[in-house]
Amino acid sequence: MKQTALSKLHESLAAKMVPFAGFNMPVSYKGVNVEHQSVRESVGVFDVSHMGEFFVNGPNALELLQKISSNDAATMTDGQAQYACMPNETGGIVDDLIIYRINEERYMLVVNASNIEKDWDWINAHNTMGAVLENCSDQYSLLAIQGPKAISVVQKLTQTKLDTLKFYRFTQGVVAGIQDVIISNTGYTGSGGYELYCKNDQAELLWHALFEAGASENIEPIGLAARDTLRLEMGYCLYGNDIDDTTSPIEAGLGWITKFSKDFINSSALAEEKKNGPKNKLCGFEMLERGIPRQGYTIVNQSGHPIGRVTSGTMSPSLNKGIGLGYVDIQHSELNQEIFIEIRQKQVAAKIVKPPFYKSS
Repeated sequence: MKQTALSKLHESLAAKMVPFAGFNMPVSYKGVNVEHQSVRESVGVFDVSHMGEFFVNGPNALELLQKISSNDAATMTDGQAQYACMPNETGGIVDDLIIYRINEERYMLVVNASNIEKDWDWINAHNTMGAVLENCSDQYSLLAIQGPKAISVVQKLTQTKLDTLKFYRFTQGVVAGIQDVIISNTGYTGSGGYELYCKNDQAELLWHALFEAGASENIEPIGLAARDTLRLEMGYCLYGNDIDDTTSPIEAGLGWITKFSKDFINSSALAEEKKNGPKNKLCGFEMLERGIPRQGYTIVNQSGHPIGRVTSGTMSPSLNKGIGLGYVDIQHSELNQEIFIEIRQKQVAAKIVKPPFYKSS
């Protein structure tokens, strides 16, 4: 099992460690609800160094990205990040990722930990134009500082003007005396914040500097369990749950990152699916009765006929009710439609809603 540069530090903080995507990762410290509320109300730090980082270089870099990505990387400018997915040739998704444009001949791709090897092989297999690829996943650590107080904490450690760094923009600067940190106004929580990329040998220094700077804000370390409840309250997809090799970006509600202004892998079939409409749709739902939906639970209609399946579900710490995402056949996907989740052989009422479930005041 792989370790991040901070695995030993998490163990010293009495984190509950679990295997995740081949890494030894902290799932919780003080408990999911406490950590969740820390991010919603103040600030928390996630070690997400298990994510993969690839660099695509050279005069043919953009051509390769345009081929493998559903989104249009040609619209990006230097210092811009873009959410995208890589469609496969059979209608599904290889992975979702973030593309960072450093300059016109250098891009960084941040991919899911569980897909690093698969993505690397996929991109190389389609690199017929000779872009120069580097897999730097084992060299970088990534800390996500998330929550409404994140800007005040990180600003104490850098001369970079964070209030001018717009959403899905990034820059490189000095943070806590560490050179060439990638400072990105991105995150997976819906409560704002920054993601900081540094080399592994600087990760512990950065971690301690953040906690010293955030002491007055009651900064807390946050585990993967709260990361999941936070992203689910926003309705963000998780690869392996809500999207995978068998789900199309159209049915997953990712049409907004699927741009038919250029050709990409399987674009003609996806354009046809968009034109005709998908048979199933990824929907948000909230429970009308007491019950916690879980991945894999069957969704049924009023007659008890199966109409879909739950892909992600939890008891929302912010809303104190069960919420979830699931694929539902298109006839039952209208907003406010009543559906039922089979929980322990009981049909528990829920209704279709439009994410995000949590809306900040």
